[in-house]
Amino acid sequence: MAIRVLLVDDHELIRQGLRRALEREEDFEVAAEAGSVAEAMSRIADSSPDVVIFDVRLPDGSGIDAVRQARGAHPNLGLVVLTMYAGDEHLFAALDAGASAFVPKDAPADEVLAAARQAARSPRSFTAPDLGEAMKRRMSPSGPQLSPREKEVLDLLAEGFGVAQISRRLFISESTTKTHISKLYEKLGAGNRAQAIMAALRMGLIKPPEVEN
Repeated sequence: MAIRVLLVDDHELIRQGLRRALEREEDFEVAAEAGSVAEAMSRIADSSPDVVIFDVRLPDGSGIDAVRQARGAHPNLGLVVLTMYAGDEHLFAALDAGASAFVPKDAPADEVLAAARQAARSPRSFTAPDLGEAMKRRMSPSGPQLSPREKEVLDLLAEGFGVAQISRRLFISESTTKTHISKLYEKLGAGNRAQAIMAALRMGLIKPPEVEN
C-alpha cells in the first residue's frame, strides 16, 4: 500500500513541488493538500493520511501547534515539519510537539522523502538532520564551540555590519561570509541576526554594548 500524504503549506508552488517529488515515487500517494491549520485538521479527518507534512508558518497559526493538535487526536499519524526556520529552537519545539521528523526546506528532496517514510514507519520516533549536534548544544553548559573565524563574524554582526562589509573587513567572499553566518545561526539555535545576537549575549559569547553616561 502506498503511503498517503497530506501536504500543508500556504504556498501553492511549494505544495506543487512536493507533490511532484512524491508522485515520482511508487510508494507515495498525495491524499490531499491544505493551506491553513483549520483546513489541515479538516483534511486529516476526511482523507485519512498516513503522514502529514506541515510548514511552520501558516496563515491561521503555527504548524508546530498544529502538529501538537494532530498528535493528540491521532497518536499513530506520521508528522513531518518542513521549514525554512531550521534553528535549534524550532527543532526542539517540533520534538516537544510530537513531530516524527524535522527537515529544513533547503534540504534535498531525498531527505524529505526519507523523513516521510520514517514518519510512516515509526510515527512516535523523531528524526532530524544534525539532531545529535543539536542535543550536544542543548546539553553543553559552556555553549556552542565557535571557530575563530565564526567568532570574528559574530563580533561584526553584533556591531551591525552587513554581509558585504564583513566580507571586505575579513577579506573573504560574500558566499563564505553567508556560510559562516548560517553556521552561527545553526549553532546558536537562531533564525535571524537579532536572535543570534540575543543568544550570544545570553551565552556570554559577546559582551553587551557599553552604555555611555
